[in-house]
Amino acid sequence: MSFGRVLLKFEIMKFAKYVFYVAGIYGIVALVPQYFLESKNSADFPPAITHAEYYYGFIGVALAFQIVFLLIGSDPQKYRAMMLPSIVEKFSFGIALVVLYLQNRLAPLMLGLGFIDMTLGVLFIASYFLVANKK
Repeated sequence: MSFGRVLLKFEIMKFAKYVFYVAGIYGIVALVPQYFLESKNSADFPPAITHAEYYYGFIGVALAFQIVFLLIGSDPQKYRAMMLPSIVEKFSFGIALVVLYLQNRLAPLMLGLGFIDMTLGVLFIASYFLVANKK
């Protein structure tokens, strides 16, 4: 294998590592405070949260996925298969927010957060295909 190919493989793995590390750290920073903001979110984004189990359940599952992102970032080649459910995680949230916004059921601020997730989803797709080509 030529030096150029080795360097390209290294750069692709570095790209995938950064994408997943950034996604995981961003998610943790965004989600952990939500555990302490139920009342504020109820007041700022009516209607009030009436089923706290869904609210806290969402945060818990989303946080678990942030750990998955960090794991993928540690070795994108080894954990490439986990990129597929990670892509679904990003787009399922982002698309749901777009639909809710179009139905006038979502604040514009939340729509912006959905676009962040969909952007990360696109980067996850790029990582998935780039890593596949560099075995």
